[in-house]
Amino acid sequence: MARKLTLDFLKTEAASGAALGMAALAALIVANSPWAADYFGWLKSLHVLQIGPIRLEESISDWIKEGLMAVFFLVVGLEIKYEILKGELNNPKKLALPVVAALGGMIVPGLVYLVFASALGGPSGGWPIPLATDIAFALAVFAVVGKSLPSSLRIFLLTLAIVDDLGAIALIAVLFSEGVNWQPLIGAGLALLAMGLAARRRVPAAFWALAFGLVWYFTILSGLSTSLTAVAFALIVPVEPRRETSQSPLKDAMHDLHPYVAFLVLPLFAFAKAGVSFSGLSLEQAFAPLVIAIAMGLFLGKQIGVFGAAVLATKLRIAARPTGANWLQLYGVSLLCGIGFTMSLFIGVLAFPGAADSAVQVEVKLGVIGGSILSALVALVVFNLGGRGRRLAEAEKR
Repeated sequence: MARKLTLDFLKTEAASGAALGMAALAALIVANSPWAADYFGWLKSLHVLQIGPIRLEESISDWIKEGLMAVFFLVVGLEIKYEILKGELNNPKKLALPVVAALGGMIVPGLVYLVFASALGGPSGGWPIPLATDIAFALAVFAVVGKSLPSSLRIFLLTLAIVDDLGAIALIAVLFSEGVNWQPLIGAGLALLAMGLAARRRVPAAFWALAFGLVWYFTILSGLSTSLTAVAFALIVPVEPRRETSQSPLKDAMHDLHPYVAFLVLPLFAFAKAGVSFSGLSLEQAFAPLVIAIAMGLFLGKQIGVFGAAVLATKLRIAARPTGANWLQLYGVSLLCGIGFTMSLFIGVLAFPGAADSAVQVEVKLGVIGGSILSALVALVVFNLGGRGRRLAEAEKR
């Protein structure tokens, strides 16, 4: 059952890659069209949500970042909990390699960023941007060449990306949640505690949704990143089936929310954040220190960190290579981890607050898009070379 759920996750994430790609392409086209002013004006436009005494006013960009993306982090939290309790992460031996590789894939990109930023005179504050891996895009590229690759590599990539996201969420909570208002935060904590106690009994789905909305509202008022409390909320959702229904609330929530996240939330975020206007873009800005540092952090840092940590862990016999996979294939997966699109853009917004069309946000987008595309293209070449070598070896045996 755990394997089936993991494969269903993979299929949905791979399929959503096309939606993400089209959304990002649409953003680039619109941002460089006669409708560019309308596009950026729409992102900045303020909209009010009022339910009785509850009133929030945010821009479209902020609603997507703090509102819709909270649902994304809820699903990520649900997936992390399930994998730890029932899936690939519940076996220490299976967990060792992707966890060690994920740690290497977070430490080295940050160091590579700082080296390039220091050498080129760029800002040091952007080092967390290249640390994350975009699960959907990485799996979408993997799906193009993955039919002939061992299924163990898919599990490795998914597990690594989940651990990667957990680390990114922790960084967001520590680095970008400033000026906390403690009274609303205590309210969010009490709501979480109440739902944690209520979770022992059968609770209607509508009540869970209401409780999540309440925790989200208190988090907004507190000034804390909604990503943290979204994951915390996921941790209290029961994974064990109810006797009355024999259904797992956690699995039901994953099943119900995942398509909306994959095909609505993430494409909307991509559309809102990938719009880069090339109007008036100079060669100097295209190769600005921030752009180069982010791109190299993703492209060089990820492959060195992930692959290097995987090799080291294997040589030290801490972990074992994925079943049926060779080192070239594992290196290809390490390159795919350099696709940081959605999560990197999200961290970029937090690291360098500003309008979507501001100079620093344009540089963040150029760096993330450049590093992600470079990583994907080189990964495709590596997988193609590996497949060609395997076919030649098989031909020689005949």
